[in-house]
Amino acid sequence: MKSRLPVVIISLFVTYVAFVAVIMVFYKPTPDEMSWEDRQAYNQAMLTDLTLGQPIADIKTIFGKADFSEAKISNDDTLQILFYRTHHKTSDGQTSKEECTPLLFKQGKLIAWGETSYQQYLASHIDG
Repeated sequence: MKSRLPVVIISLFVTYVAFVAVIMVFYKPTPDEMSWEDRQAYNQAMLTDLTLGQPIADIKTIFGKADFSEAKISNDDTLQILFYRTHHKTSDGQTSKEECTPLLFKQGKLIAWGETSYQQYLASHIDG
């Protein structure tokens, strides 16, 4: 009587390889699960798809957790800024605001993004 052990081992190996292949093809990591390099490239690519008026919840779903955030109430408006890493500056193991693109929200809707818009926001809201 022949041993079935080699057939069982080969079957298990083929099943394992098929499982790994399916995971590699269909699994897409969330932005929070990506390495900083992959997340930075992902964020750069996704910026081109932004639309003014998008809800903050949609942005958080697309980009994941922000690297930094700021918020305040001004003239009964809720203002919030989320910062997402988009460009490498210093190899120090830390992400800084200077390596991020700011996304500005008013009443939970995207109103602007980019460093120039952020600087204009800061200049117009110095009133504390």
